[in-house]
Amino acid sequence: MNHQPSHNGKEEMKQLLLDYQNLKLGKQHRFLEEDAFIVLIDYFDENENLVESLNAAEIGLEQFPYSSELMFRKADILIATRKYLEALELLETAAVYDNLNISLYILKTDALLALDRQPEAAEILEAALELFDGEEKIDMLFDLADVYDDYEKFDKVFDCLIWVLEVDPNNEEALYKICFWTDFTGRYEESIKIHQQIIDEFPYNEIAWFNLGTAYQGLKLYEKSIDAYQYAVVIDEKFDYAYRNMGDAYLRLRKYKDAIEVLEKVLELSRPEEVIYEAIGHCYHRLGNIAQARFNYKKAVHLNNEDAKLHYKIATTYMQEEQWQMAIKHLENALRFGRNNKEFNLAMGDCKMQLGAFKEATQYFGSVVLHRPTNVSGWEALIKCLLKANQLAEANERCVAALHYTNNKPVLLFYYAAILFAQNKNKEALLQLENAMSLAPKFLKKLIDINPNVLQHPQVVGIVAHYKNAKKKRK
Repeated sequence: MNHQPSHNGKEEMKQLLLDYQNLKLGKQHRFLEEDAFIVLIDYFDENENLVESLNAAEIGLEQFPYSSELMFRKADILIATRKYLEALELLETAAVYDNLNISLYILKTDALLALDRQPEAAEILEAALELFDGEEKIDMLFDLADVYDDYEKFDKVFDCLIWVLEVDPNNEEALYKICFWTDFTGRYEESIKIHQQIIDEFPYNEIAWFNLGTAYQGLKLYEKSIDAYQYAVVIDEKFDYAYRNMGDAYLRLRKYKDAIEVLEKVLELSRPEEVIYEAIGHCYHRLGNIAQARFNYKKAVHLNNEDAKLHYKIATTYMQEEQWQMAIKHLENALRFGRNNKEFNLAMGDCKMQLGAFKEATQYFGSVVLHRPTNVSGWEALIKCLLKANQLAEANERCVAALHYTNNKPVLLFYYAAILFAQNKNKEALLQLENAMSLAPKFLKKLIDINPNVLQHPQVVGIVAHYKNAKKKRK
């Protein structure tokens, strides 16, 4: 009875396959040991021949009927060929011979998940955790986390990752995953605690510092998050995600110059992204540097020409410089991708109005009120445009409609008063003004912006003075 040599190398594999074929055909062959069948099963599996892989497993089990390893290999193939119940039955038999092999529990879990029996899969892994330690326990915890994810027990996913980090504080897979799950579950305080413990023991773990920063950021503790990110980039100066998040934290704190500095570092370390250019553009915009804002918005558009919001932002920079035609060009692009967007239509209407194209302007403002009839800003824009165009009758009609759709918003009462004054309906205008002042005197400036001369009317001055005095008395 000969024992085959090592199965390493092409020649040995060729000889093993020949022996296997001779065994199947009943011809003379060398004796095949248990590990030979394992090599054959894996070989056929790697070559995507699952039928022959299963045959090899079955023949092997005929030769070695108590081999748990061969049972595990066969169960794996049964799962791959969707014979889940047969696989589970075989694994029950394998457990009799070897219930301390991690493959038993992983394969059972795979089969149960495929059968949509997630709670059972979780129970098996939970019970098995006590049997293992070290790397095997960590592997099982990752599998258990996947099971919990599969049936939406998200807090338990987080718990599994915490457990992994308690066993192995430097486990990169767990550190990367827990960053996402901390944000998803909102368990920021627990994340801070575990990462502080890791940092105390391993102060040069840049991922732990990064995760600490994201947890602080989740709690809106932006100064603390920036401190943590700064430690991360000191340890790894090419840690682009730390710079990215730091930039966001500076933005939240309105420290735009600092934000620009770290976001430009992101561009040095990684591929250009429109979101980074947009953020830099936003910073410059808030700093009043319109040219640099536009430059970065255009960089962003170059990377994603179909982002309507970016075209709109470019347009706003031109509007601030009163370059109405240039703004219109970019608003046309924005409207191509977002025809019914309120902001885009309001901006386009404003540009047209500034150029004296009142008919076109009212079409854009009209689109806003058509799609969002309860929105006050659309009605305001439309009414102001009609007043500027001296279309008083239509302005009156639209204002009455606006009051109806917005449940008599006080700000619109001031517009109504302005229209009535323009129509020389002073008595009715004064009644509307008094009504508006009794409800929301803070909006008086809307009326004055439209018609500054209204303050020359003695009765208007009297109404305004009355409500100002009443306000002082209340104080």
